[in-house]
Order: sequence, then C-alpha cells, then structure tokens
Amino acid sequence: MSELFNVLVTAAVVALVVVRQFSAQRVGDRGRWWVLPTVLFLVALRSDGALDPRHETLSAVVLGAGLVVGLFTGAGWGWTARLWQGPDESVWSRGTRATAFVWAGGIVLRVSLAVTALLLGIHQGTAALLVSLAAMLFARGGVLAVRARGLREQYGVTAGSPSDDAPSAVARAMAKGGA
Repeated sequence: MSELFNVLVTAAVVALVVVRQFSAQRVGDRGRWWVLPTVLFLVALRSDGALDPRHETLSAVVLGAGLVVGLFTGAGWGWTARLWQGPDESVWSRGTRATAFVWAGGIVLRVSLAVTALLLGIHQGTAALLVSLAAMLFARGGVLAVRARGLREQYGVTAGSPSDDAPSAVARAMAKGGA
C-alpha cells in the first residue's frame, strides 16, 4: 500500500511539474521554494526501496548518481528559464526550448540510471525517483530565487506595487535591451 501511495504521489508531482514547466509562474518573494522538495524528500525517507538490502553499496551509488542528476537537471532548468517582471514588479519565469533540452537530457540520464540498476540486479523503489525529483525541484527553486534576487537588485526593483502609470525599472531596461 505504501509503494502504491508513493507511485501516485510521484506521478502527480511529475504531472504538475511538466504542466507548470512551460506556464508562466511567479517567482515568490517569501522563500518558500524549498517546501515541496522537502516534502518529497521526507516522503522518500519514510518509504522503503531507496536502497536494495542485497546491494547496499551499489544501490547507494545509483541513488547518489540520481541525486546528482536531479541537482544538475534542476539547476539547468533554473538557468534556462526566462525571467521577466510583471506590472506589479513581481518576477515571473517560464521554461524555454533550452529548458526542454535540459529536461530531455535529465530524463535520458535518469532512465539510463534505472536501466543500469536493473542490469546490475539492483531494485530501487519510487523512493529513489522521489529523491532525484526533490533534488531537481530544490536546485531549480534555488537558482530561480538567486536569479530573481539578482534581477531585483540590478534594476532596483522593490517588493511593492508601482503606480499604474509608471513602467517598472526592469520593463524599461528590457525595452532598451538591458536584460
């Protein structure tokens, strides 16, 4: 029953991530970007199957490799996303074609790890996938938070709402080709 729950949670999170990948999303100011990855990581820790008891060392290596793949995919996703400022001076992001290539590469690497584990006789449950997904979302959120903060600092954007008739500093700079 626990394994079925983990599969359903993983499928739901992956579907949510894929749908939202190319949708405009507000990059939050409150620093809550780490909550979902933390929940996923805790669910992975709570479930069995991250390590194969018959091949603990090899499964730990595969799990670590999945963690690294997740971190690099998430960082690539964060760096290839387009950032812009909305009319209320909030920062928004959306995936680009480069983001799709990063995702495709991450999927190929993750599938390669799973096939390698199977060929070595290592059984890992959905917990290993959740760890990789949590790492990916953590890295993406961190990169976007850093990039958004840099955008705000570079153009002097504040967290408040500007007057309706004044274009934002980032919008003016982007119109001049500065961003």
